[in-house]
Amino acid sequence: MSLDFLPGMGALGFDILRYLIAFLFVLTVVVFFHELGHFLVARWYGVRVLVFSIGFGRELFGFTDRKGTRWKISAIPLGGYVKFFGDESVASTPDLNALATMSEAERKQSFIHQNVAPRAAIVAAGPLANFILAIVIFATVAMIYGRQSTMARVDAVQPGSAAAAAGFQPGDVVLSINGRAIRSFAEMQRIVSFSAGEALDVVVDRGGTRVPLKATPALREVKDNFGNVHRIGVLGITRSLAPDEVRFERVGFLTAVGMGFTETWALIEQTMTYIGRVFVGRAPADQLGGPLMIAQVSGQVASVSFSALVQLAAAVSVSIGLLNLFPVPLLDGGHLLFYAIEAARGRPLSERAQEYGFRIGVALVLMLMVFATYNDIARLASRWAGS
Repeated sequence: MSLDFLPGMGALGFDILRYLIAFLFVLTVVVFFHELGHFLVARWYGVRVLVFSIGFGRELFGFTDRKGTRWKISAIPLGGYVKFFGDESVASTPDLNALATMSEAERKQSFIHQNVAPRAAIVAAGPLANFILAIVIFATVAMIYGRQSTMARVDAVQPGSAAAAAGFQPGDVVLSINGRAIRSFAEMQRIVSFSAGEALDVVVDRGGTRVPLKATPALREVKDNFGNVHRIGVLGITRSLAPDEVRFERVGFLTAVGMGFTETWALIEQTMTYIGRVFVGRAPADQLGGPLMIAQVSGQVASVSFSALVQLAAAVSVSIGLLNLFPVPLLDGGHLLFYAIEAARGRPLSERAQEYGFRIGVALVLMLMVFATYNDIARLASRWAGS
């Protein structure tokens, strides 16, 4: 199932519609579950939730539930928020005037009057929900389609490549990389792609003998099937797949859940590794993307299958969860940092300190958004120039 429908539309109009639908689907699913995490844990602790919004700005439509929460879809679909009782803004800054006049019963329903542990749990629940969503999606896909089993065999080695320098030979079967068992050629590719310039300990099966190799993937520009250029690590080995070699093994529930955890953790590990390399100057920062890249990739993936689009939503969910855990005021991680300081000191930071922290957080988030958007525009311009 893909989004290739509405045959009467022009090609450009169809592409725009497909990209828009796919983008809104991915972002809405990810944002909804993130905010749902905050919402459910807040309700668990008895905190009153005033607003649950997908998007920002003017309300398009919504309803109020029996507990007084306004559920709504807003005009700007670039995020969402949960507003608690006692909040002045969508960033959970307290309404000081309202707090001063609250009764004891109202204080028990106010987010700001909760102890540090409940507040931290409510804030952390958003990113945690993103990770849980990814695990559920990957596990469900594994249950439906099974696990691909394609031997990580080397059929050819490019002359002068990193693989040739490492001593790979045609017929080698990769068994492990840095001690991690390799079950498929695709799994090996994924590890290598995030390891440019890093020496990898590889063990191969060569005619029944285990042979250790040391390989350092080279950074190369590679085009995907949609024409997008990616800078990734490559070894320079190829695999020629016959149709009967691509097999999908049926898996049970527990195995599928384990695969969901493994896939999610692999994304977390790879993302953090890439970010760490960017900070120390070992990887280019031009691969960081923003809403335009999500929209572009969503539209492209939607043309392949609905399953691929859902898995993209899982990957975006992991990214959003990680981003929100960064210790930057304004993000969930910034709130958790303030709560950790409060727990250590026995009292919260002063209002002035928190205000300065909030301003710094706003500046950092805005700079990140501008940088990511610049990368998106540069990437699109480069692709159009080359087309």
